[in-house]
Amino acid sequence: MPSPDPALRYLDPAIVSRLNNMELRARLIVEGFITGLHKSPYHGFSVEFAEHRPYNPGDELRSVDWKVYAKTDRYYVKQYEEETNLRHYVVLDTSPSMRYRHSGPLTKLEYGAYLAAALHFLMIRQRDATGLIAFDERVHTMLRPRSTPGFLRQILTTLQRLTDEPGGGSRTAAAAALNEVAERIGRRSLVVLITDLFENIAAHDQLLKALRHLRYRGHEVLVFHVLESDTERRFRFPDVPMLFRDMETGEEMTLQPAQLRANYEEAVRHFSERFRRRCLENNVDFVELDTAAAYDTALLSYLNKRRRLL
Repeated sequence: MPSPDPALRYLDPAIVSRLNNMELRARLIVEGFITGLHKSPYHGFSVEFAEHRPYNPGDELRSVDWKVYAKTDRYYVKQYEEETNLRHYVVLDTSPSMRYRHSGPLTKLEYGAYLAAALHFLMIRQRDATGLIAFDERVHTMLRPRSTPGFLRQILTTLQRLTDEPGGGSRTAAAAALNEVAERIGRRSLVVLITDLFENIAAHDQLLKALRHLRYRGHEVLVFHVLESDTERRFRFPDVPMLFRDMETGEEMTLQPAQLRANYEEAVRHFSERFRRRCLENNVDFVELDTAAAYDTALLSYLNKRRRLL
């Protein structure tokens, strides 16, 4: 009788189950989204996702996919692995504030991890090289881009570990992390930042400079701003005295939400509009996401960005 693989003893069934759930969720998010696009005016996208590209004069006729032509009345050729056009990095904020959850099923970090998993699944399905970077007050995780199916498993394992780890006392330092990323990424890439932007207001100008640093190095940048909208954008807490604690500094304050709600909403709106405008000035895409909403907005924004680069 063959001896059992010694590596298997380190595989906790509960961990494997959660990992499979992440892989399944990523696949369902992407494939469900693609199906929706197939029924929408974005018909061409669904074909790109099937690893095809539009036929161009000079392409060999034998590379035309006639089954696709029969369904769409359009010419598409099969896109092979050697035709990969772009590298991708997902840069995920794992600071303590990302572990906030109000009444929804997911924390901001879990939402970001599922979104990252969907993007990685999508990229590898397209045979694009994809990598993962995670940070809090420093870059603590970096997986260099690869395009093999087996690498997806490694990425998902890492995402699962990042969400399962208890939050520490570190704070958000996105600007320093992105400057480090800009220096460590050599080849031109599409950098997708997933963050709640919860750090000192004075640091936001430094963050914008770091985004410009990435652009200066030739990278395309897409920022997904993830918040729990009911409470973090609209301050919809019960109108009774409540104790609020900063998840990164530990500072506490007791207040009546109704007394601050209008001013709070205005401040958040002003910040978002200013940050969006500054991103636009630097050719950085800025997309607001709500942890209670589906991933469609994020995936469509990513697809539009990628399509402009090809």
